[in-house]
Amino acid sequence: MNAIIPCCYLLFAWLCCFTGVLRELTMAAAPFIVPVAGTGRVGNVKQDRGVFRMSQNPGAGKREAGAGVTTGGPAVMDVVRFLSLLIVASLRPLLRSSTRFVVLAASFCPAAIQHPAFSAPPNILLIVGDDIGYGDLSCYGNKDVATPNLDAIAAGGTRFTSGYVMAPVCGPSRAALLSGRYPAHVLPYVGNPPHGSSIGLPREHRLISDYLHDAGYRTAALGKWHLGEGPGFEPQARGFDSFFGFLSGMHDYFHGDDKEWGPIMRGREKGELKDYLTFALADEAAAIIRQPAATPFFIYLAFNATHTPLQVPDAYLQKTTHLTPPARQRNMAMMLALDDAVGRVMTALRESGKEEQTLVLFVSDNGAALIKGSSENGGSNAPLRGSKTQCWEGGIRMPFFAQWKSRWPAACVIDDPVCTLDLLPTLLAAADITPPATQKLDGVNLLPWLDGKGELPKREPLCFKMSGNNLAIRHGDLKFVRVGPESGLFNVRTDPNETTDLSAKRPIITRQLQAKWQAWDKLSLAGSTSQKSAKP
Repeated sequence: MNAIIPCCYLLFAWLCCFTGVLRELTMAAAPFIVPVAGTGRVGNVKQDRGVFRMSQNPGAGKREAGAGVTTGGPAVMDVVRFLSLLIVASLRPLLRSSTRFVVLAASFCPAAIQHPAFSAPPNILLIVGDDIGYGDLSCYGNKDVATPNLDAIAAGGTRFTSGYVMAPVCGPSRAALLSGRYPAHVLPYVGNPPHGSSIGLPREHRLISDYLHDAGYRTAALGKWHLGEGPGFEPQARGFDSFFGFLSGMHDYFHGDDKEWGPIMRGREKGELKDYLTFALADEAAAIIRQPAATPFFIYLAFNATHTPLQVPDAYLQKTTHLTPPARQRNMAMMLALDDAVGRVMTALRESGKEEQTLVLFVSDNGAALIKGSSENGGSNAPLRGSKTQCWEGGIRMPFFAQWKSRWPAACVIDDPVCTLDLLPTLLAAADITPPATQKLDGVNLLPWLDGKGELPKREPLCFKMSGNNLAIRHGDLKFVRVGPESGLFNVRTDPNETTDLSAKRPIITRQLQAKWQAWDKLSLAGSTSQKSAKP
């Protein structure tokens, strides 16, 4: 008899799905389900340590459960409320004692219970821009053009205003992003791997793709690789099922066979480029997203925009004729094209019904290239100081944001420092994957913090290195930096422009940070000046 009664209730719940009544049941049952299943953050505004979170819906805090749920007419709903409360009251002992019942009930109507504890591993879409500066997106203050599709991702989740990459040039930055390790500690070379060379990120360092592939994810790498071109370094040797893109550090946007930088590849074979490269990469991602499959996907979508060469369809150039100099006009035209490409990918997510269960991240690999020899691209790092190739904030602090609509609230802005080293442990935790204890990782798992279940994990100081005279270390709000003959101590939370040098006023902390960086640098595999790095 005890088993028959719950089954009858479940049958009733299933029938309610056809009449909309279960929506009201969800609201009524929420106070009883919460103690069993747990809950995420609900409300209009939440102030955590160093983080301001605000819902897009001003009325969201008025209802602790069922926010956004529509109901039927008043008379019908009064009856439904009475029946709902009667049923839930009778089920209260069962709900408190058995999470199995909650999971089973959710299987009848998945919309009824959205808590992530009972959801499948998410799809993961990791979008990387190339040489996009802090001031190149409108959600970070760019006034030259609007980037609505990228801005929508940032508004739909969490935007980090102190998000760091671990090197101010492409190759080492990508090595850190995918491996969760400091590039200086895993790369046997300085800077980028030279085009045509046989070196790359050593195989003993497992990447995000290796872990997700072994866990059953469908994995695809699209776009710029730059982690080694020789056998054993290509994407298919690093956990990716498929690859469409190029192995070197840059490529022509209109011609598949680039005489200087190599061909477009599909897998390990030469491929074709039938469209503007930025659009071709987006269409490849959209096609993978639209494929029906029982397993989740991981797409590493590494655009080469807005890296040189500054090539873009004329239709986009016509939209930026108001800008000068010519490099800025072309850069912003490329940014508009990139934003449209991201829009194509996000449209595929929405139309395939996968956006809610897809964790989407965006980050640039390093700052805009503004100085001679850095492949100058007309970008902007405003209001930050410095350029690509430099360890000033403009070289390493990036546009960085993420959304996971079924799990995280929208419109969050966080100023606490995070970095690309954190992506591997955080994404593996989201996919319920535990790396072996023998696997050293330099980042921290941000998932509990982003879920609102704890504080930002404590971490060691963040260290950066381009050479012996191009380095930085950030600990808390303070950063010591040396670029060529200039050096200083800055509070980069209150002075992100690095204009007020505090080293004379705080000599002890200055020396301590220098000593910490030197201790960290002892683990570097390559000398600071022993090798000449490839063209950025």
